[in-house]
Amino acid sequence: MPQLLLNDCSHVIDYTGFLDSLKSGPLAKWRHPISQGLEQRLDSLQHGDLERWQASLDKLPALTHVEADMSSGVSLRSDQTLSEEAQDKLTEGLQGLHPWRKGPFDLFGVHIDTEWHSDWKWQRVSPHIDLRDRRVLDIGCGNGYYMWRMWQAGASMVIGVDPNLLFLNQFEAVKRYLPSAPVWQLPFTLEALPEPSDAFDTVFSMGVLYHRRSPIDHLLQLKACLRPGGELVLETLVIEGDESRCLLPEDRYAQMRNVWFLPSVPMLERFLARAGFSDIRCVDLNRTSIEEQRSTDWMRFQSLPDFLQPDDASKTLEGHPAPLRATLIAVKPGP
Repeated sequence: MPQLLLNDCSHVIDYTGFLDSLKSGPLAKWRHPISQGLEQRLDSLQHGDLERWQASLDKLPALTHVEADMSSGVSLRSDQTLSEEAQDKLTEGLQGLHPWRKGPFDLFGVHIDTEWHSDWKWQRVSPHIDLRDRRVLDIGCGNGYYMWRMWQAGASMVIGVDPNLLFLNQFEAVKRYLPSAPVWQLPFTLEALPEPSDAFDTVFSMGVLYHRRSPIDHLLQLKACLRPGGELVLETLVIEGDESRCLLPEDRYAQMRNVWFLPSVPMLERFLARAGFSDIRCVDLNRTSIEEQRSTDWMRFQSLPDFLQPDDASKTLEGHPAPLRATLIAVKPGP
C-alpha cells in the first residue's frame, strides 16, 4: 500500500486505511487507480523544503488519549501533561510548517493564529448545509481545516485534494493524532482523480473557481463527482452587478496573478445553470475584512491589508473592487 516517505525521513503518511475504505461501496472503482496514482505521485514528489517540513513533523510529541473538539474550531487535547521541553518542541515543530493560511487550530495548548479566520467563513456557510452521513469531497482543501469541521458536522467520509505539499504536511500534523478519523487528504489536483464516480453526496469548491481559466469546465467536473441529487457548495470571488457583469483582470488582482473570472452573483448563477445544476441559491455574500485575512506570527508574509489601496480600502492596489466572496449552493438533478 502507498506510504509517503519523503527524502528518507522517518515520518510516513500511510494510506492503507484510506484504500481499505474503498474496497466496497460507490468508490470501489477508485481503489486501484488511486493506489497507482499515489505511488506515482509520491515517487515523484520534489520540493526544497520537504526535509525541513518532515523534520518539523518529527518534533511533534507522541500522545495518547487524544480528544478532538471541532464544535467551534479544530482543537486537540490530551490527558498527558507535556513537559516544558516537549511543549517547546511542539511549538517549534508547528512553527516549522509556516506559513499557516487556513485555521485557526488549537493543538495541545498551542494556538495557531492563521492568516484566515476560516472559522468565520464556516459559521456563515454551515447553517445552510446538512452533512450528516454524507460522503464529502473537498476540492482545493488547503491544510484540511474545513475537512475537520465537515467531519464534526457528521460527514461519514471526507476526502480532500490539494497538490500543495506544505498543506499536506500541515494536515498530517493533525491527522497523526486522529488516525482512525475518516478524513483523508490526497496530493492531487481535481484533474488527477480517476474518472468521475457520481459517488459524492456533497462537493465543496471554496476559493478555487477564480483560479480556473475555464470556470464552466470546472463546474462540469464538480458535477461529475456528485451523485444525482447531490449538492455543490461553491465559494468564490465575485463582483457587484447584474447577469452581464464579469471582471477579467488584465494582470493581477490583489497582487495575485492567477485570477481569471470574477463574475457577478447573477452571472455565476447562470454559469451553474448552464453547467446543468438546479435549485441554485446564494446563501452568503461577504466583503472580506482585514480582520478576517491578515498577517500573524503564524503567517508572516504580506496579506490583505497590503493588497488594498492605503487611502481607499474599497479597492485593490490595481484599482479593482476589494474582495467580495459569495457562497452558492446548487443541486445535481436526478436521473
